[in-house]
Amino acid sequence: MSAADYLPDTVSLPRLRSAAGACEGCGLYRDATQTVFGAGERDARVMLVGEQPGDREDVEGEPFVGPAGHLLDRALHDAGLDRAGLYLTNAVKHFKFTRPERGKRRIHKKPSRTEVVACRPWLLAELTAVEPELVVLLGATAAQAVLGTDFRITRERGKLVRLPEEFGGRQAIATVHPSSVLRAEDRESAYEAFRADLATAAKAV
Repeated sequence: MSAADYLPDTVSLPRLRSAAGACEGCGLYRDATQTVFGAGERDARVMLVGEQPGDREDVEGEPFVGPAGHLLDRALHDAGLDRAGLYLTNAVKHFKFTRPERGKRRIHKKPSRTEVVACRPWLLAELTAVEPELVVLLGATAAQAVLGTDFRITRERGKLVRLPEEFGGRQAIATVHPSSVLRAEDRESAYEAFRADLATAAKAV
């Protein structure tokens, strides 16, 4: 199974977004409310790629609108990046979650490698459509989706690297996902390190 079977014959963002709404390239569409496609400037110089939509994103249909997105907005501003001029998306376009035995709260579950690979054609198409100068990879899932499973955020965060030719050979920088900052014991230090990585990205374009 792959999203490749659902790609339109053009890479215009409106056509891609419309086609992604009907994607059944992996099993995640069954439980998710909707596809959450990327959003932002179609000629953005910087593209941010996260892991997958969260609960709020699944409800609202837009990327990075939940608590992690609010923290990201603050960090982007503090790093000198204007969200309005960026393109934001995720490696996986459907929310994967579990439910506790009691209660209605949906708990985020990390997508499998198979699900990430199945969704890769959408990310490739977004890169082709937007043609960013720099890609910021937020978290291990996003980084490994394009840089391979041997890539480690702990070793390589904040460093400029080149994406594989499959992804256009563009410059990229990996950092943590903003949700990890929210979970950190020392949130202030975690936030400052995250902001510093985004500031490095801002200086690169």
